[in-house]
Amino acid sequence: MEIIFAIAIITGAFCYYQNNKISITNLKVKGKVNNRIRIVQISDLHSKEFGKNNSTLYKIIIKQKPDIIVATGDLIDSNMKRIDEIIEFCNRLNKKAPVYYILGNNEIRCSRLNEIIEKLKEKNINVLENEIETIKIKDNIINILGLAEKRVDKGEMFYSKINSRYEVDNVDSLFRKLEKAIGIKIVLSHYPENYEYVGQYSYSKYNFDIMFSGHAHGGQFILPGIGGIFAPGQGLFPKYYKGIYGEKSKLVVSRGLGNSGFPLRLFNRPDVVVLDITRNKRIK
Repeated sequence: MEIIFAIAIITGAFCYYQNNKISITNLKVKGKVNNRIRIVQISDLHSKEFGKNNSTLYKIIIKQKPDIIVATGDLIDSNMKRIDEIIEFCNRLNKKAPVYYILGNNEIRCSRLNEIIEKLKEKNINVLENEIETIKIKDNIINILGLAEKRVDKGEMFYSKINSRYEVDNVDSLFRKLEKAIGIKIVLSHYPENYEYVGQYSYSKYNFDIMFSGHAHGGQFILPGIGGIFAPGQGLFPKYYKGIYGEKSKLVVSRGLGNSGFPLRLFNRPDVVVLDITRNKRIK
């Protein structure tokens, strides 16, 4: 009995650590910047708290000294818990570095969606809905395209390769406009599968620098030698579940911070992505 109890305690402690101890994923890419740009990505918080009012998460993010913070959807869960607390958390971050926020499938499902968007904008948080924001940071011009992809299928098949389809009506014109912009070109899309899996609508065919996505939850379980097990939108053994992919137009996928639906992560701790764009050659 004592052995069973000890195993239960150790297992519980391990699971708690796996689901609550935040890890930092450090990435670097070369770009046409005059000075290094540091971007911190947060995604898929799902209304979870790390410390009261996310004080622990806030300290970790600010310690990275970001120039920009990108929030790639599902910070607020569809259960609508802690809406005001998450918005205030974003507000505190926004006072330290500009926050660019896109909607995930969970925010879109919220009955209070319009209220969420209005409250974020009242706090001067940049909510991007199929629009490009151009800013200048450290003598660098940065163009950020934030996508508000909407569901176009009729349901989710749990074991299908593509669980659900989210698209943008005017995706080609948005990307063509981004391609013509001068400076670093960044895309925010909640769905990493849209990088390649949607045929003629795949984003990877366009010229940009970095696309930031979430949604995959790191494959939920990451098994040694196998990788992520399941991701919505990609099914079993997803291709895009963590880290960086691609050659010219790169994809960065956050493992996310919280859980929705299935409540457990294994070998897949909550994730804050820190990406540095370092100097390749000067912008002409």
